Amino acid sequence: MSGIVIAVARSATHEFSKPTLPGIRLVAGLGVEGDAHLGTTVKHRSRVKADPTQPNLRQVHLIHAELHEALNAAGFDIAPGQMGENITTRGLDLLGLPEGTRLHVGARAIVAITGLRNPCYQLDDFRPGLMAACLGRDAAGNLVRKAGVMAVVMEGGEVRPGDAIRVELPPLPHRRLEKV
Repeated sequence: MSGIVIAVARSATHEFSKPTLPGIRLVAGLGVEGDAHLGTTVKHRSRVKADPTQPNLRQVHLIHAELHEALNAAGFDIAPGQMGENITTRGLDLLGLPEGTRLHVGARAIVAITGLRNPCYQLDDFRPGLMAACLGRDAAGNLVRKAGVMAVVMEGGEVRPGDAIRVELPPLPHRRLEKV
């Protein structure tokens, strides 16, 4: 199983959207160099308010370009980085990967998936109706979160559009992704 990096983004401030760049640098144990969410403990403001000592399981946000395409087909105008992601991918079923999956990105970087991004009201602030469009129900009626996955950086390195992504599944038994 493999994919490709379509775009990379970061922002030094806590803005919803992140500008795309020619490349980003991942730092082991911390996240994206120069990004507001860099660190070993939580940086998302709501999580800091609840408990600033929580480990940062949301160092890197990845979204599949296929989500952008589906949202655009539904009438939303969405481009890479606009939903706050650091890495936009193509060709990977990010939402279907188990917890602990390692993504080898580019020449050196490795991130481990920790869970699903939980869509929040900021999506609607950006584009009215976007939050509902990023939620769904499966055949059993269970809530499906479509707004990408969160990860921690295991090995640092440069990441650029066009970089290959190789999937390394964790040992069995696999655990379904939950919101983080």
